[in-house]
Amino acid sequence: MHHAYDPADHHGAVAPPVYFTSTYAFESVAAQDETAAQGGKLYGREHNPTTEILQERLANLEGGDAGLVVASGMAAVGALTLSLLSQGDELIVHQALYSNTVAMMEGGLPRFGIKVVPVDLSDPVNLDAAITSRSRAVYFETPINPTGDVLDIAAIGARARAAGLLVVVDSSFASPALQRPLEHGADIVLHSLTKYINGHGDVLGGALVGPAELIATIHSQGVRFVTGAVLSPMASALILRGLKTLHLRMMRHGSNAIAIARMLETHPAVAWVNYPFLPSHPRYPVARRQMSNGSGMLSFGLRGGFQAARRLLDNLRLISLGVSLGDAESPIMHPASITRARKAIRPDAHLVMGVGEDLIRLSVGLEDEADLLHDLSQSLNRL
Repeated sequence: MHHAYDPADHHGAVAPPVYFTSTYAFESVAAQDETAAQGGKLYGREHNPTTEILQERLANLEGGDAGLVVASGMAAVGALTLSLLSQGDELIVHQALYSNTVAMMEGGLPRFGIKVVPVDLSDPVNLDAAITSRSRAVYFETPINPTGDVLDIAAIGARARAAGLLVVVDSSFASPALQRPLEHGADIVLHSLTKYINGHGDVLGGALVGPAELIATIHSQGVRFVTGAVLSPMASALILRGLKTLHLRMMRHGSNAIAIARMLETHPAVAWVNYPFLPSHPRYPVARRQMSNGSGMLSFGLRGGFQAARRLLDNLRLISLGVSLGDAESPIMHPASITRARKAIRPDAHLVMGVGEDLIRLSVGLEDEADLLHDLSQSLNRL
């Protein structure tokens, strides 16, 4: 709430000002030359005081040297990969990723001569067989979108580091309130700020945190000229506001989610539940080791499969049908329905590895626990 900002430097204003400027003026040519020589503030695409407070706070929360914020989570993926990888390089990824990240890995990077190698990293040993002399980095999410399952950061990181690879972890489903991947062996942590860190469903943003040298490279290439995908000052201010309540919100997301997971686990219409902070979950020890608590993300499947999932969503009264996550509200989605519909305009649309047609993803929000349980129960009981 206070890091990287002193009200005394801004006329006593407790909340950081929003700097709406695209350029900076100088008192002399010599002053401009000095700023340019030091990589200082010349143009809004590269530097903004409001945005830089956000970057410093995120780096502080994650325990990293430096942070960089961009216009969306996918902008972070693009700036990262196109700044640090080159033609002929190989990127190893977990076989299950966010659908738009999959699109980037399948259709984007290969166009630039970067080979993407999907591997099942649920067993870190599988990484060894995928590593070649051209491997440069390992990229994975934990918890994973959309399943909510977890991967062992320390085990994967140890094998990757032994081979000289960078380790990049998308921690959007956890936030730094629950998980700090750099402490477990990651080199760079990525966030969709749109999700828990902002937390209010009203702005897009992405972030990268890691060693100062790598972040500087991504800033000077990825943001300056490869993507130019800067975060606006107003978006930065909104995310700074959301960040102030991150820890409080994550406690409530987690307490609501574990209550729902326990209810779903015992309901006769439910075939399975994927929430790693359930003691019955096979990845429970991994989750407890690298996360302080469970987030609001879980997935489950119904015994009635695809059609039952659609009926469940139509019967809900409080929980919203929506594709995003990490909001104060509770959005729920059925990936298989969206994938089938998308085939009308994208014939190559497909479910990602590990996602069946029965999977339902629920982002548990901040509503009253009893209200959420009642809404899910009344819908399940009508199947």
